[in-house]
Amino acid sequence: MNETYPVQPQPDQDPPLNGPTLDLNMDEFEALDDLQVVADEAAEFQEESAEQQELALAKARAQIQEQEATIKDQADKYHRLMADFSNHRNRSGRDIQMAITLAERKLLMEFLPVLDSFERCLGSNYASLEDFQNGITLIHKQFIESLRKAGVEGVPLKVGDPFDAMHAEALTTTRQPQLADGAVAAIYERGFMLRDQLLRPARVIVNHCEPATEPGGDLNLN
Repeated sequence: MNETYPVQPQPDQDPPLNGPTLDLNMDEFEALDDLQVVADEAAEFQEESAEQQELALAKARAQIQEQEATIKDQADKYHRLMADFSNHRNRSGRDIQMAITLAERKLLMEFLPVLDSFERCLGSNYASLEDFQNGITLIHKQFIESLRKAGVEGVPLKVGDPFDAMHAEALTTTRQPQLADGAVAAIYERGFMLRDQLLRPARVIVNHCEPATEPGGDLNLN
């Protein structure tokens, strides 16, 4: 039977520490130092990242405020421009209407004397039909002169001239051997030009002559 005897501590040995102990060599100590450096750098990086984020946020807020100020300035300019355009449009409309009114007034003032001449003609007692016709002829000349002052002149067209579809409208055709084919045979209504533009085409009757049949031109197929 084996007996167990208590082990007595040697006098030259340190007493054991309470709790677990960790024995580290030099390499392990250096590794711990490296970990501490990495941890310190990570902490510094986090602090720098927070500062950079704050700076970036402040910069973004400044840019937003600048953009908002720019948008407000552009909006103010847009509203002022629209107000100026509206005023210009209203002023232009009034100017155009005034110009039209003045033009109408000028035109009517040219024709009122013709009306006065007609009324005097109707109120006069002519000694003969020839005197009445002479009075009407003078009124007609006065009316033509009023048209000329307004920029209206007749299309230079007379019987026998070739038909011009640019300045005349054909009402129908007729056959007059003494006139060339396609010539104007009669003028039903005169045409007029307003300065360099056609105001109203002339309404005419156009001559149409059938081509003469040459001797031997018809063939009998029976």
